[in-house]
Amino acid sequence: MKKSEAVRRHLPTSPFKARTAAPRKHFAVGDRVTHDAYGLGRVIGAEGDTAVLVDFGSRQERIAEPYTAMYHL
Repeated sequence: MKKSEAVRRHLPTSPFKARTAAPRKHFAVGDRVTHDAYGLGRVIGAEGDTAVLVDFGSRQERIAEPYTAMYHL
């Protein structure tokens, strides 16, 4: 078996712990947000956990998940 084919097991005490997935972002109607491209805004609509509608003042944008460029204020 080649080294690249081996499955690596990370022990709880290992300093080289397995990477964990980042927690998913959740936005609700009324949340104040900032977006890297659009600036400050407020969530005015939500489509479950898949997308949100945000009012940025001069425009409204539908932002789909993953919300990598959008953050809670």
